[in-house]
Amino acid sequence: MAEQVAAGRPVVLRGGTVLPMDGTRSVLTDTDVLVVGQRIEAVGPRLAAPDDALEIDASGGIVMPGMVDTHRHMWQTAMRAYGADWTLTQYFVWYYLEHGKAFRPEDIYAGNLLSAVDALDAGVTTTVDWSHGLQTAQHADAAVDALESVPGRFVLAYGNIQAGPWEWSTSSAFRDFVERRMKRTDMLGFQMAFDVTGDPSFPEKAAFEVARDLDVAVTTHAGVWGATNDDGIRLMHEHGFMDPRNIYVHAATLSGDSYQRIAASGGTVSVATESEQSCGQGYPPTWVLREHDIKVAMSMDTSVWQSGDLFSAMRATLGADRSREHLEAHAHGDTVTNCHLRADQVVEWATRGGAEALGLGDVVGSLEAGKKADVVLIKNDRSPVMFPIINPYGHVALQAQRGDVHTVLVDGRVVKHDGALVDVDLASVRRTVEATVDHLRGALGEEAWVAGMHPEIPESKVLDNPYQYTEYRSDSTHKV
Repeated sequence: MAEQVAAGRPVVLRGGTVLPMDGTRSVLTDTDVLVVGQRIEAVGPRLAAPDDALEIDASGGIVMPGMVDTHRHMWQTAMRAYGADWTLTQYFVWYYLEHGKAFRPEDIYAGNLLSAVDALDAGVTTTVDWSHGLQTAQHADAAVDALESVPGRFVLAYGNIQAGPWEWSTSSAFRDFVERRMKRTDMLGFQMAFDVTGDPSFPEKAAFEVARDLDVAVTTHAGVWGATNDDGIRLMHEHGFMDPRNIYVHAATLSGDSYQRIAASGGTVSVATESEQSCGQGYPPTWVLREHDIKVAMSMDTSVWQSGDLFSAMRATLGADRSREHLEAHAHGDTVTNCHLRADQVVEWATRGGAEALGLGDVVGSLEAGKKADVVLIKNDRSPVMFPIINPYGHVALQAQRGDVHTVLVDGRVVKHDGALVDVDLASVRRTVEATVDHLRGALGEEAWVAGMHPEIPESKVLDNPYQYTEYRSDSTHKV
């Protein structure tokens, strides 16, 4: 298979159930998808294909656009599941205040490498690397080196939780890095990633000005309990920085005024439902985002807690939204007789919605002739879960899982086939990650390493503000 892929042959997926995600949420049965070069040549029944085309039997399977993750802390993937029992505060303490500082450039590389391969395996063809562990330009170089070594589509969202955004964004080292490494193709995009604390002096203004000067989008954790709140949104709005390209991650604890500002400015909320449910950013907000007609994209946040795929994210989002709708109704003595959030909507958020949020809507996110060929075939003849396929959108959102991802194409290149990654040396990836784990375990010491996985209930609570680069405190959860 590797030799066939390397030859750059056209590819045709034959006879599948196709979800084109072209804005209509339609279903095309017994349909082919023809890929020539980097692009989709045609979508339709019984397509004529070049003689040298690689034919893939998609019958009994679902063909859909590659999924798009708009917020993933890829550098933390080397510590997969380490924080399974953490709260958000414990996450802040571990990464922001204490041990996150121990990550070397090669550790950023290891996490990004594993996360990038992980994403492709799960049918996530575009991933935003919300990279807030970039303490130095060397860390940033390592992040990009890893992304460029894997045949996926990525966006580096540059951040540094160890310094104020007004500091690192205005440094000569940051500018030099941008000029050297960020050419901004559709295979490697660029954002700036930082949070707005709500400090009335609005020191983050300097970082927004840099983003505007560089003509890049800003992605920010907004509406996170105990960290960011309505004041941050208000300050962004009052100073004219609520750009339509902005992505507001979580947005789970905001007021109606803030949601109206996001809606009016055309921004997108990246929901990470598994994270919001477990960690405490706030109740997963799709129920209120729907009320304000705010654009939604999907994300999984970090594998230090959650899974690395968007099947789990879609499933959790449907569950959380419907649960909230039932609870609200029951509180008023009512009964929900129709679910407002449907399976086809979350599949759209995980594909087309993410692409549009990243400014890639004309490039990927749907299966249409002329678009780049980021394509996923979900098919598993060895699994009883893959039949019957009666409601394809429901099947993707509530039945399928990463083990059912049969084939993945990115930019027309087959990167997974017959359930196995193509031209990926997993043994080498494992060795790279194990070296990082050994380093971190040694840097912390065995007692601290084990204790970090089994946090005890503290005798006194940790003061909220995780952003130690500023003295600002709010009274959002504690009186000051």
